[in-house]
Amino acid sequence: MLLVAMCVVLLGCLQAQELPGHVSVILLGATGDLAKKYLWQGLFQLYLDEVGKGHHFSFYGAALTEPKKGQELVAKALESLSCPKDVTASHCAEAKDQFLHLSQYRQLKTAEDYQTLSKGIEARVQQGGLREAGRIFYFSVPPFAYADIARHINSSCRPGPGAWLRVVLEKPFGHDHLSAQQLATELGSFFQEEEMYRVDHYLGKQAVAQILPFRDQNRKALDGLWSRHHVERVEIVLKETVDAEGRTSFYEEYGVIRDTIQNHLTETLTLLAMELPDDVGSSDAVLQHKLQAFGALRGLQPGSAVVGQYQAYSGQVRRELQKPDAFHSLTPTFAGVLVHMDNLRWEGVPFLLMSGKALDERVGYVRVLFKNRAYCVQSERYWASEHSRCLPQQIIFHIGHGELGHPAILVSRNLFRPSLPAQSWKEMPDRPGLRVYGRPLSDFYAYSPVAEQDAYAVLLSHIFHCRKESFITTENLLASWVFWTPLLDSLAREVPRLYPGGAENGDLLDFEVSGGQLSFSQQQLEQLVPGPEPAPWPSDFQVLRTKYRESPLVSAWPEELIAKLANDMEAAAVQAVRDFGAFHLALSGGSSPVALFQQLATGHYGFPWAHTHIWLVDERCVPLSDPESNFQGLQAHLLQHIRVPYYNIHPMPVHLHQRLCAEEDQGAQTYAGEIAALVANSSFDLVLLGMGADGHTASLFPQSPAGLDGEQLVVLTQSPLKPHRRMSLSLPLINRAKKVAVLVMGKAKREITLLVSRVGQEPRKWPISGVLPSSGQLVWYIDYEAFLG
Repeated sequence: MLLVAMCVVLLGCLQAQELPGHVSVILLGATGDLAKKYLWQGLFQLYLDEVGKGHHFSFYGAALTEPKKGQELVAKALESLSCPKDVTASHCAEAKDQFLHLSQYRQLKTAEDYQTLSKGIEARVQQGGLREAGRIFYFSVPPFAYADIARHINSSCRPGPGAWLRVVLEKPFGHDHLSAQQLATELGSFFQEEEMYRVDHYLGKQAVAQILPFRDQNRKALDGLWSRHHVERVEIVLKETVDAEGRTSFYEEYGVIRDTIQNHLTETLTLLAMELPDDVGSSDAVLQHKLQAFGALRGLQPGSAVVGQYQAYSGQVRRELQKPDAFHSLTPTFAGVLVHMDNLRWEGVPFLLMSGKALDERVGYVRVLFKNRAYCVQSERYWASEHSRCLPQQIIFHIGHGELGHPAILVSRNLFRPSLPAQSWKEMPDRPGLRVYGRPLSDFYAYSPVAEQDAYAVLLSHIFHCRKESFITTENLLASWVFWTPLLDSLAREVPRLYPGGAENGDLLDFEVSGGQLSFSQQQLEQLVPGPEPAPWPSDFQVLRTKYRESPLVSAWPEELIAKLANDMEAAAVQAVRDFGAFHLALSGGSSPVALFQQLATGHYGFPWAHTHIWLVDERCVPLSDPESNFQGLQAHLLQHIRVPYYNIHPMPVHLHQRLCAEEDQGAQTYAGEIAALVANSSFDLVLLGMGADGHTASLFPQSPAGLDGEQLVVLTQSPLKPHRRMSLSLPLINRAKKVAVLVMGKAKREITLLVSRVGQEPRKWPISGVLPSSGQLVWYIDYEAFLG
């Protein structure tokens, strides 16, 4: 099937290049803002570029508007068409008249309208004695209209045999993975993959479009630099000074990550991080290598992002969408995201993606910063900018705006002199006094385009010439949503940090990478109860530290709580390894610790796993491969992601001699013996517990004497829920630990949390109440939903 599809694409491209004929371009949504600002001008540029090469065109502006009004709106949009600077005024006027003559408005509302359009195109081709080469339908309409339009085109407006069809789709391409998949399936029922061109206009921006050619033309210099051994970090940034006023309806549905980061910045990231194909001119090779780059992206966690919202945004939403006065939006207008690649080239290199509205400047750039191991003896005033290895080493693809004001490619002079195509890029003259990216412009080999081109004009040319590498395939689209949807789901209830907007933001939005996570550099004050005005937001409640059952309590929103517990565990591990050479950690099963395991797996590279022994607090009497096994959950969410020696992993022996927890197999005694042999004084460094809604902890249940006292270190117990048979550390063994952490999360735990706060030490009624380390420390980690309701 792939071979057939490639042949069809090749045939279409050959027809476009070798057999010029008549091309009809139908711009759907021709009276909208995008069409008026960019698309008509882009189509005019396409006409200027191609009409002298033997191609014949007709252009149709289409919309739902009735014909007379629509024709007036299209005529008004065409008044502003302009020519490049190198086109003479007389030639421009002549070309514009020709373009206007070839352009007309059509109302496309019903199946009959599409049939009439198709017959009109056929008649026009026949009258001119031409051959129809193909039709381009540009969907500059909301995605909810795609299906109906696609159905009409497929049934009534396809070109005849021998001519190609290309449909151009504008983002958003779905809201998450499921909606994107549904939209892709729907469109796939009308169009073949090679007929669809999903536009991300960032791929048409000159600096972004030059990333792959730059890497290709400078292979010799970059081969030794483009990897984790030399790159310190990569920044991909899109800052805007405008806010979302007038667009809050769109922004409330999509937010900043869906608006710019999931598409523009992620596409740019793949161009930087993908393996370079032998032939960067091969669309198929480029798209396959991009898909491989998506496959190497490490899954995002809640700690992978920081989000903010400019202060006036909620008020704008209330006004524009008629929301009540008490409404506060959770939509982020600013986000910073930390991305990692799980491959040999980029392992450990942070890719920082950042975008936001109402910021201090309008600018877009990609910045690759290289590690600098040099130490210069001379003071900085004696450094020679072309030779000193102590100067910052960076490559920058300046997308636009900012101090430079135009696209540019900058390479530190102490790296190498780059090679760029002379016909399209020229060296920039120095601008004394101008500093960019922390250095004078003279510190860089700096290049700008010979002629600036609009991104849409570039992409329309690529569509005409069948260059698919500049567009988003269905596979790449779905791979992107697979990557971003979990983070978006986890942020759905995150309250963004408020910022005033513009230069007043100061360093409020600065963030930093620590332990594989992002966090704002400027921390807000910890408090439980804010002032009376304004009304408290969830973000006003940060990490609360107080007492619970006379022991230390840490309380926060779930993501913050997990981050705090993970940090505390890492600190305890580092201290234990430093003091004793090993860290003995006993972990409970169930659903509550899953987020913690994921956090430890992906965000704590300083954790001394090589010197950590992992034990089980309790286990269900099922085979270790069973999905209900606590060990299986631990394996899936933690063990398979970290480098811990296999002999340091100690599952409970619940499955012996092909039997499950048989008394005569003495599994509990075996595990107790293993603990006594390896753990000094049978005292774990840290035991992680949970608390059930009935007050049980580990697999120690109310009204059951097993394991609540006595000499046994490990016991077999009975659970009221299936599977009934369990193995558990005993309460006396738990209370020998140097530190016990109890993690309690969710509204379902509110009642038991309140009850246990009031009772004494009654383990037979509430086993959790018996947890009190004899010489260690007990710390409660309870999220706000369990603690405050």
